[in-house]
Parts: sequence; C-alpha cells; structure tokens
Amino acid sequence: MTNFNNIPDRRKTLSIKWTLYDLDILPMWLADMDFPAPKVILNALHRHVDHGVLGYEIPERAYYEVVSRRMDELYGWKVDPDWIIYTPGVNNGYNIAARVLCSSRKGYVIQTPVYNEFHDAEKKVGIPKRVAPLAMLAKVDRIRYEVDYDALKKAVRGAGMFLLCHPHNPVGKIFSRAELMMMAKICIENKVTIVSDEIHAEILLDGAKFKPLASLSKEIAENTITLISASKACNVPGLSAAFAIVPNAELRKKYFASALGMSYEVSSLGLTASRVAFSGKADPWLKELRRYLTANRDFLVDYVTKYMPGVRTTLPDATFLGWLDFTQTNIHGSPFDFFKEKAKVALSNGKLFGKEGEGYLRINFGTSRAILKEGLVRMRKAMEHA
Repeated sequence: MTNFNNIPDRRKTLSIKWTLYDLDILPMWLADMDFPAPKVILNALHRHVDHGVLGYEIPERAYYEVVSRRMDELYGWKVDPDWIIYTPGVNNGYNIAARVLCSSRKGYVIQTPVYNEFHDAEKKVGIPKRVAPLAMLAKVDRIRYEVDYDALKKAVRGAGMFLLCHPHNPVGKIFSRAELMMMAKICIENKVTIVSDEIHAEILLDGAKFKPLASLSKEIAENTITLISASKACNVPGLSAAFAIVPNAELRKKYFASALGMSYEVSSLGLTASRVAFSGKADPWLKELRRYLTANRDFLVDYVTKYMPGVRTTLPDATFLGWLDFTQTNIHGSPFDFFKEKAKVALSNGKLFGKEGEGYLRINFGTSRAILKEGLVRMRKAMEHA
C-alpha cells in the first residue's frame, strides 16, 4: 500500500517546479506530481544503474511488442510493433510531426484553452497556428467544455495538422466516442492529419474510461499519429522517453526520416522505466494513484465550491490538473499575480493556454493532501482580503 500523503522534499533537488520561485511560495503549477515513482520502476532503474554502463540504447522489436500488448490489453487496439517509433518526448513527437505535415503556409490547428506548449510549435517549427476554441458551458459553480464543430471546420481548411489533446490539458476532458468520430470525420474530409497527444491517457479519475482516437477505425488510424508515454502516469517525466504510433506506412517513413534529422537520442533509463510501466508491472500502484488523485480532485472541487465564492471549476475526467475560473470574482487584474503576491501560491497562468484562459488558473493537485489543502487555504484567505 502506497502512502501518497508522504512525499519527499523536492526543494533539495533541481526540480523546476520547486525551485523556480522563492522559498516562501508554494508551487502548484508545473505538471509533474510530487510522488515517488512506483517501486517496481525504481527497482528496475537501480538494477540498470548498478550494471554500471549508461550507453546509447535503442529499442528492439521485443520492446515495441510490450507497448503493442499494452494497447491491446487496455483498449483492444491491435497495434503492429512496426508502427511504433521512439522519441525523446511527446513534445518532440508533435514538433517532428509538424515538420512533416506543415509548412510556412500550411499550419496546424489547436483547441483552446490548451496546453501551453502546443502554442509554442508556431515559433519552434515556423508554422502558422490556427485556433478552434472549445465551447465553454457554465452552470452555477461548474464549467465544462464541448467541441465547437463549426470552429473546427473553419480552422482545418487548408491546414496540415490537427493537434489534439486527449485527455485534454488543462480542462481534464475525455472526449466521447461521438466527439472523436466527428472530429476525425472533419479532418479526414479536409485531408488533415490528426496528431493525438494521449500522454495523460492512464490518469483516469473516478472510473472514467478512455479510448485512443486511432483505435476507432482503420480509416482514422491511417490518418492519425498517436503520441504516448509513461511519463505522466508513473511520474517519470525527467527520463525523456515517448512513442509515436504511426499506422500509415508512407507517413511513418517521413516521420522517422524527419526525426533522424534532429537530435534523436532517447534516455536509456527512460526506456527501462517505460518498459516496466507498459508491461503492466506498475498497475497496482497506478490503481492506488488513481484513487488518491480522485479524492484530491473531489477535495479541490468541494473546497473551492464551499470557500471561494464566485470561483467556477471543472470536474476533470482525467489528469491531475484542475481548471479554475476567476472571471466572476472581485479579483482585479491577473489572478496569477494576485495569488503569487497575496497568497504565496504559484499556479499556471491561464492566459498561457490561449486568450480563452484569461482570468483562469490551472492547479496541480498531484501532491499530498496536506500541500493541496495548504495551498487552497492560502488562496481562500487572500480572497477574503481582496
């Protein structure tokens, strides 16, 4: 039984999350969790290090077969191991795809508010960004998001790539089968390839179910690049290992060629951790993690509802990220600056996720209950004196 309430002191490490701000500021922003990785993964890493040689490594077919079996066991998705290409990370993965699918005139489409790094592909790759905002629906103190199909249809015309975030960061949404089918239909009709970032696919809350987009039909699979990693679910993002699943042979050839033209080494320790994770050996730990994160999510939502008047929040299906709307409160100016200065709590500034995120904050609840509560109490007291 894992005690997720007992977390190590990360300020004594090079953690970006815990060292970016001053010591008096509680960090609840960057999307990595404060929990140690599963023991079974740590043991495998110890054995790897104890061997003594940390040279270059590349996966062999047997490695990809482990990933393939994982897709079959979880989703009934029959993935040929030959479809899988390693990459140092999911961010690398979609930037590689953008170089293959887009150009200075043929851009990419995102659904805002969305993961801030999606926005950066515009400058990193030198391609135009197109936005198809999600439709936000509010009811009292809850907000949820739906696909705006008209906006998506307009945005994908003449685009090269639709960059999908599923489950969605920051709103925590798992798209329904009907939504996935309709988005795929729109893209296929417009000859736009879908790149689906599914890095949070295994962080499911309260029994939620997930289905990879490419698993829905052969036609969709032929028009989709799926990006996966064990980094979020098993909290090993610093080990830099991810995989692109590319069923389309011609597209796969181009993708691999583009990847080879970049710095393309993958972490050997990342491969070790990923193999253990995709083999299912960490599943008992993952089951406990999901239960703990679900309880943290519920604590967060309940606390905000009871003690932060005017604040609206999502009820995420997945991820360890909450999305808070402060636009109906008496906070003037940036809520990010307000809480950083008045509460000494650092969250993720909503405007980084697109203009639709102005007045919003993303909060990371992948931490101990005590730290989560401390952060929320600080925020409540600051609001009481606003």
